[in-house]
Amino acid sequence: MKKNLFAIAIIAVLVLGASGNLSGIDKNNTRMLSQPAASNTHVAFIYAGDLWVMNADGTNPRRLTVDEGIESQPCFSPDGRLIAFSAQYDGNTDVFVIPVEGGVPVRLTWHPGADYARTFTPDGAKVVFSSQRASFTGRYSQLFTVGIEGGYPEQMQIPNAHYVSLSPDGTGIAYTPLSPVHAQWKNYRGGTVSTIWLFTQTDRSVIKVPQPQGGCNDTHPMWIGDRIYFLSDRNGEFNLFSCSSSGADIRQHTTFTDFPVLNASATTGRIVFEQAGYLHSYDIASGESERLKTAIAADLLELRPRYVQDPGYIRSWHISPTGSRAVLGYRGEIITLPAEKGDPRNITNTPGSHEKYPAWSPDGKTIAFFSDESGEYTLNLKPQDGKGEVRVYKLPGTGFYAYPVWSPDSKKITFTDNGRNLWLLDLTTSAIRKIDSDEIVFPGPFRKMHGDWSSDSRWIVYTKMLNSFYRVVWLYSVDRQKSFPVTDGLSDASDPVFDPAGDFIYFFASTDAGPVINWFDLSSADMRMTNSIYLVTLRKEIISPFAKESDEEKGTEAGPDADKPAATNPEKSSGKGSSKSAAKAPATEKSDLLKVETDGLQERIVSVPLSAGNYSSLGVAGKGEILYIVTNPADRRSMLHKYNVSDRKDEEVMELNSYVVSADRKKMLYTRGSTYGITAAGKKPEPGRGVLNTGAIQVRIDPKEEWSQIFDEAWRINRDFFYDPGMHGADWKAMKEKYSVFLPHLTCRSDLNRVIQWMCSELGVGHHRVGGGERLNDPQTVGGGLLGADFSLENNRYRLKKIYGGLNWNPGLRSPLTEPGLNVTTGEYILAIDGSDVIADENIHRFLENKDGKIVELTIGPNPDYTGSRVIKVVPIGNELSLRNRDWVEGNLRKVTEATDGKVAYVYVPNTSGQGHEYFKRYFFPQANRQAIIIDERFNGGGMIADYYIDLLQRPLQSYWNMRYGNDLKTPSASIQGPKVMIIDETAGSGGDMLPWMFRRFGVGTLVGKRTWGGLVGTLGFPELMDGGSVTAPNLAIWTEDGFVVENVGVAPDIEVEQWPADVLEGRDPQLEKAIEVALRELEKNPPVTPVRPPYPVRVRK
Repeated sequence: MKKNLFAIAIIAVLVLGASGNLSGIDKNNTRMLSQPAASNTHVAFIYAGDLWVMNADGTNPRRLTVDEGIESQPCFSPDGRLIAFSAQYDGNTDVFVIPVEGGVPVRLTWHPGADYARTFTPDGAKVVFSSQRASFTGRYSQLFTVGIEGGYPEQMQIPNAHYVSLSPDGTGIAYTPLSPVHAQWKNYRGGTVSTIWLFTQTDRSVIKVPQPQGGCNDTHPMWIGDRIYFLSDRNGEFNLFSCSSSGADIRQHTTFTDFPVLNASATTGRIVFEQAGYLHSYDIASGESERLKTAIAADLLELRPRYVQDPGYIRSWHISPTGSRAVLGYRGEIITLPAEKGDPRNITNTPGSHEKYPAWSPDGKTIAFFSDESGEYTLNLKPQDGKGEVRVYKLPGTGFYAYPVWSPDSKKITFTDNGRNLWLLDLTTSAIRKIDSDEIVFPGPFRKMHGDWSSDSRWIVYTKMLNSFYRVVWLYSVDRQKSFPVTDGLSDASDPVFDPAGDFIYFFASTDAGPVINWFDLSSADMRMTNSIYLVTLRKEIISPFAKESDEEKGTEAGPDADKPAATNPEKSSGKGSSKSAAKAPATEKSDLLKVETDGLQERIVSVPLSAGNYSSLGVAGKGEILYIVTNPADRRSMLHKYNVSDRKDEEVMELNSYVVSADRKKMLYTRGSTYGITAAGKKPEPGRGVLNTGAIQVRIDPKEEWSQIFDEAWRINRDFFYDPGMHGADWKAMKEKYSVFLPHLTCRSDLNRVIQWMCSELGVGHHRVGGGERLNDPQTVGGGLLGADFSLENNRYRLKKIYGGLNWNPGLRSPLTEPGLNVTTGEYILAIDGSDVIADENIHRFLENKDGKIVELTIGPNPDYTGSRVIKVVPIGNELSLRNRDWVEGNLRKVTEATDGKVAYVYVPNTSGQGHEYFKRYFFPQANRQAIIIDERFNGGGMIADYYIDLLQRPLQSYWNMRYGNDLKTPSASIQGPKVMIIDETAGSGGDMLPWMFRRFGVGTLVGKRTWGGLVGTLGFPELMDGGSVTAPNLAIWTEDGFVVENVGVAPDIEVEQWPADVLEGRDPQLEKAIEVALRELEKNPPVTPVRPPYPVRVRK
């Protein structure tokens, strides 16, 4: 018996040991420790999204926090007793402090914006943090201090900063002005390279730490004694460097070549940094570093397999041939769901692979879907009940696939790939052949090219995109393996479908689509397109169903025996049929094969008698029953319509977003918001019937299996979507191997995103983003109310220093204190909020927590002691950025107008997309009568190609037109022919790079400011990752006769102007001032010519 117990114990140990190894976490030398903070006795760090602390030598690690959100950015107080950090305890990111021994964290900030702890003041009394709470642009963060006991934060005098370190005596500040962008790409050298500025508080002077020619990225400054240590990629990978307090004598201290040094923190005589997932300690005196061996055995809850459910997991759907069930692509699994009775059925159950795009065969037996279980996507066919073997077909396309469509006889399947190829698989022979390819890529991970199968499975109607972005309808013969054009390419044709009777093909076409489908041009933003429904007859003898009809009297002919009584027909009386019917030729059975005459197809196109509209999703229910969706441009509501060809009547069916008709054409699966339902095809569902119980679906996930698949899929997305098949010279397979070593050590979804980002950075390109994904816990954000004002602290009260004006008729620019009837003025005190007395010792934002969009009672008055006070009701807003930005724009407009005596226009463009387009229209046209113009594109976030701006700025003078009354009219009326100046800066990028590039290339005017970001590639859409996360692989890059341009370089100004802190703190804007100077100088050199109207003509013949 003892022997058996011993054997059982051995087995248990082996099982436990195996389980521990499978988890991948090294409990003796733990990896994926990040964001270290050092004190003389301890090291704090982030592991598994929580805050930990350990002894300085890496021993005795202890978890200090456990909450649903993510902790980040720890830093020690100078005496080592407190740790400040940022956390999401209440959803929002705020600053907290906690004793090094542990305890309940104390919240220090309450603003609804994100606050990130950076350091302590040298005396340890305050925490320094960065925030965008007072910024007029999302490109800038600023520094604030808050007492360790709380109170209202005070802004530091540096205009903008990200990372910061204070000198031991507090008089000097080493900081990086801008947030870093180099995490996206290695060897970044564009305009936003990270630089370190050394600021002296007494005289506001600045020394820039010098960089080599061509630039580099210097970051994470740490002021130790008389030297500043920092991280830099000036010699290759990021390593530890230092310089003197004057920025001179730069030295390199570490020489890693495999992985970069990512984060670092200093204490007396020592620097702790993160590299390759481990923490290292660098001894300043000896110049030696050692890796800290940290042993962590923790309950990592995010690694546990679990069941999840969410309607948002539904990403694709189809319907069974009779409508009895639906099939869903649900978070990487294929699920069938009954229309009414029964339970969901997971027919795949593969947590470690991604299945998607299911399609149910018309014979009801099989479900087709794509799966990457083999490591590459294949087309899989599985019995609909989930039992039996899976048939797997390897695919010859470009790596990613979508939209499988069965033929009616269930013997063939078409599908598309990310390379915009349309494929046909013959299941009887397993042969796969390409039908056609688009000439150019339209945005999106895929394009739905297949239109419909003919009823005999011998014809396919589809669309092909031309270089003009117009789509052409083609008809493909499966037997002849040949395509025939249906439309001529002079209209944008889409959504072709066969009528079930085999006489017609229906499709949409638009003749006004051109400006809209040219999606890359900003000039398309104001354009609208409509489309109409057309049909083409498939044979020459078929009469148009809309041919004009005429009612005629047929009459009767009287025979010679008309007066005789009618004879009895014996056959009729015996029930054997009339002589008339007997005389008819015997009926022949109609052939099942569809006859198509391809000659003259374009001449047989007729329009369906419906007005043009915003139509989509053309389909067919029964014979002559056309289904389509009409979207109202005003409110974006979508309504399904049904048009009956025989009686030419159109009717509204129901509001929905999409639908798919069953193979027998009797049912349809529809979606409306998060609701999925099955109803009769082309009919509104009965109340309470047919709604699918998607809430009953649960799938089991195993994070460790899933994260390996996500890592691999992110790698494959870049392999198959990145614009350069040579991957910028990177050995992409080797990069996968290099970074896969981290996979066994992942502790949370955030770790996975970091590793994918590290891998993607090897391609050295911008717009390379990784984000999202499912975490075990996502805390619900508790908002905060803001009043659209700045405060000063006076008489232990909050006094209104500035109230930001808004446009209260615009919900996005509502300013709470300026609404009609409130009459609040600067200088008044806020005395109480909802009856609670508010004093300066308390943080006012604490009283406004969870108050955004809700009625709040403010007690305000001219005196701090309540005398003369009154109570008003206001509704705070959740974000002030738009108000602050508008204030900055309007202030610049006033400065330019005043400085130039109204001669020079000022137009700000925040991006080259919707908001920028709106701003340009708002500010350009009212000032188009000025003599010169300044275009300010600083902080421009990009978007599209800004041809709209450039075209308007280049309009030449055409003529003048005289009218009897008023001034003469200039054409083009909205045009400025005088000098043009554009202000650019380091944060303007993407479309914000392209705009100044065009400005220079076309000789529009002078560029003033700083070199732009240098991120001129594009992202056109990519497949989702299994858990909803995302990764980009830039698949659009600019080139000219000079080669690939701008990317990783930026656009340099003609006149470089720095925004020195001393100038900005005095309220000046050196770049704007220089632009004004240039515009006025150019105006003086080339003053506008005032035309003189000629004498009126004499047209009378004398």
